[in-house]
Amino acid sequence: MRWLTGKMANFDSNGTFAEYFSTTMETITQGLCEYGGDIEEPWKLILKITTQNVFTNLASIAEFLGINHFMSTIQFFLRFLEVPATSDENITVIDTAFSSVPVRIYMHKRKPQTLRRGLFYIHGGGWCLGSAALSLYDLLARKTADRLDAVVVSTDYGLAPKYHFPRQFEDVYNALRWFLQEDVLERYGVDPRRVGVAGDSAGGNLAAAVTQQLIQDPDVKTKLKVQALIYPALQILDINLPSYQEGSYFPILTTSLLARFWSEYFTTDRTLEKAMLLNQHVPLESIHLFQFVNWSSLLPERYKKGHVYKSPTPGSSELSRRYPGFLDVKACPLLANDNTLSHLPLTYIITCQYDVLRDDGLMYVTRLQNVGVHVTHHHIEDGFHGAFTLNGFKIAHKMQNQYLSWLMKNL
Repeated sequence: MRWLTGKMANFDSNGTFAEYFSTTMETITQGLCEYGGDIEEPWKLILKITTQNVFTNLASIAEFLGINHFMSTIQFFLRFLEVPATSDENITVIDTAFSSVPVRIYMHKRKPQTLRRGLFYIHGGGWCLGSAALSLYDLLARKTADRLDAVVVSTDYGLAPKYHFPRQFEDVYNALRWFLQEDVLERYGVDPRRVGVAGDSAGGNLAAAVTQQLIQDPDVKTKLKVQALIYPALQILDINLPSYQEGSYFPILTTSLLARFWSEYFTTDRTLEKAMLLNQHVPLESIHLFQFVNWSSLLPERYKKGHVYKSPTPGSSELSRRYPGFLDVKACPLLANDNTLSHLPLTYIITCQYDVLRDDGLMYVTRLQNVGVHVTHHHIEDGFHGAFTLNGFKIAHKMQNQYLSWLMKNL
């Protein structure tokens, strides 16, 4: 008990206890002044943010006390929101594994007249959190299977801090390659000409990355017809994009939390996170990569909002030697060259105005359009990160309907 009291006293003396354990109402109020007039159901969102803060504050304290890693504590809480693979009157749901990767499959019970669409979905959670079993993803998959009469494969993958890049990418890629085998598609009654991949946030990152990899894989005969990316994370070279600068008071995902997620994707060493927040993590020898993420030329004018582009300050080569993943196109799909991008399938991208990842998606839209890829871009003016899966919010209903309507027409 004396050890705990001492720890907490030291925590509070540094001013951090108040920071982590406060209700953060000041931040919420300031954010509401910034975006509350535009966002529908703002007080409902504030309740959501307040609840989230309770659990993140507890996880922060547990980490400070050496009890558990921050992400592991959050994932522990999320386990209570998981649901079993339960079939209903319309949809058959089964848990299985593709190439040793756990997946959950959703299929309509009615007998199909033709082969069905196939959609491979990748959940979000910053490469650290979540699962296909979370109720919010279970509901989305059921709705997708029902509305599209599709076979939906919702995949899991190894999570940080236990696993780091490239494990997440490899798990998703191996599961997707397994699904795309001719005999597997035949087993589930999927039309090989109508298969797509989709994902939100970190899942959008993985969806973009595996789609790029597939077009370069000669062993995969079945090609994707579409990719759907919901507010994807696509780069971490430059954390000084306008949406990142504005993101301190954005709901659900702030710039500092995003940097923590990105850093955890590669290592538990917090040195990388600190360098990212200073925008000093890319070494001089890799400075040429900024051509692919130069927001001054890739962002439409309306999103620059008076922000002035500053060339990032090169950092030490030590971080990139120890954790080269943050310079890898498999982790940062926005770094792909134009030739790779030009071969991508029909693409659907959702971006949200009040989302720190807004500009990642906007730049990807520009780059894909510049090389002739057919892109449908829906920008949600009153949207924010996480809105797509906030079941019970009007905005989630609207976004999901747009997404499903696009898939119905194009997949």
